[in-house]
Amino acid sequence: MILVLDFGGQYAQLIARRVREARVFSELVPYDTPLEEIRAKEPQGIILSGGPNSVYGEGSPRVDDGLWDLGVPMLGICYGMQLMALNLGGEVEAVQIREYGRSDLRIKEPGLLFSGTPDEQTAWTSHGDAVLAAPEGFTVTAETPSVPIIAFEDRDKTRFGVQFHAEVKHTEYGMEILKNFLFEACGAAPDWTPVNIITDAVERIREQIGDQRAICGLSGGVDSATAAMLVHRAIGDNLTCVFVDHGLLRHNEAEQVIEAFGENSDVPLVHVQAQRRFLDRLAGVTDPEAKRKIIGEEFIRTFEEEAGKIAEEATFLVQGTLYSDVIESGTRDAARIKSHHNVGGLPEVMDLDLVEPLRNLFKDEVRVVAAELGMPERMVWRQPFPGPGLAIRVIGDVTEERLEILRRADFVLQDEIRAAGLYRDLWQSFAVLPAIHSVGVMGDARTYAYPVVIRAVTSDDAMTADWARLPHDLLERISNRIINEVPGVNRVALDITSKPPGTIEWE
Repeated sequence: MILVLDFGGQYAQLIARRVREARVFSELVPYDTPLEEIRAKEPQGIILSGGPNSVYGEGSPRVDDGLWDLGVPMLGICYGMQLMALNLGGEVEAVQIREYGRSDLRIKEPGLLFSGTPDEQTAWTSHGDAVLAAPEGFTVTAETPSVPIIAFEDRDKTRFGVQFHAEVKHTEYGMEILKNFLFEACGAAPDWTPVNIITDAVERIREQIGDQRAICGLSGGVDSATAAMLVHRAIGDNLTCVFVDHGLLRHNEAEQVIEAFGENSDVPLVHVQAQRRFLDRLAGVTDPEAKRKIIGEEFIRTFEEEAGKIAEEATFLVQGTLYSDVIESGTRDAARIKSHHNVGGLPEVMDLDLVEPLRNLFKDEVRVVAAELGMPERMVWRQPFPGPGLAIRVIGDVTEERLEILRRADFVLQDEIRAAGLYRDLWQSFAVLPAIHSVGVMGDARTYAYPVVIRAVTSDDAMTADWARLPHDLLERISNRIINEVPGVNRVALDITSKPPGTIEWE
């Protein structure tokens, strides 16, 4: 296991993900995790992430001095390298020429990290401070035109530092550098495989639930379905899946969930039709956070009621919470972007204990696990759909009329995206209904109707995303069909905002 110490950098989670891509298990923990806890985890290596602070800044993150005496291979990235240098006797100062973006690296001494990579390469940098003098015993291995010490290493003590982000794709040989650290410095084995992930998850679920009963909030997406299959493998018939139709689903989606899961699975499925209940609670609510919290609370209350109807009352609630949900909902070292209904939207008091077997997995890892479990390909590659459903794509007041307009527009969009063969290429594609009207002319008459906004993005894990460059002829077909087929719409717009600065969803 490789331990990643999080100093609040925007790429800290990505470091952990890249390690897992190399098939080595990684765990992300706060930088000030007590030394005894770190030692108890018995990591094969430790990576110190980047961060927004200056090592000289007041209150800047520090580590226990005993960390350097653990005898564990260490890699410092950006802030992590600067902290390593400062703590071990080197010098760090602000540089006159800051480096942000692509930089040209020149390898002075390949050492271990750069073994097998060319003498000249590009890397992604983002720093205002730099190491001016390496600690005793360290060899400078790389430089850039403005920073003479962009990487160093003490091979005898297996300590390494790079002043660039090896974890991002813009760094040309970033994965090779990380793999050199993992396999050559740490002696890690590439055994973090889907089979092992499943085995570990099943063992943890059995330890948590024992012989008690659980219910799973099933949405029909790959996350909740994978969570259900893992828990069913662990506790068998002690699991009952509950599909709550909250009236916020897409066109024919409830029927598809019942068919895909209810008729092709050994897991008992309860279908709860709660459309009126949710819409009544949402009436007149326009604030996005309020919507999410209302939906989150109603989900829990509905599940609690259903749990009480099971012959032997269930005491656990299974959810398909992902790591990206946890990060965006806010942790100690990451600001809250929005409360996901299954994280920040949960009520403080619940009668059910949570079981979240996917909580530490990214979406791409969940898809691999789902395929290993034998889930149908159509379900494995279903685009993510938010728990609050169309409530956060209908901007402002959520009414049956506005939901139906959005359903019909979204159906046209999905139909054209699939016909164009682009569904698998996109992370998400959906329609948004703003809370405004615009003037139009249809049939020689003035109209005053809703615009529909098309949102399509590409991404690897939803932590960042880029707007998809859809073909113009496809956009034309989508626009024509929506305006012609969806009453109440007279304009179609395209959202070309990446994440950041925008989020994927509008609310």
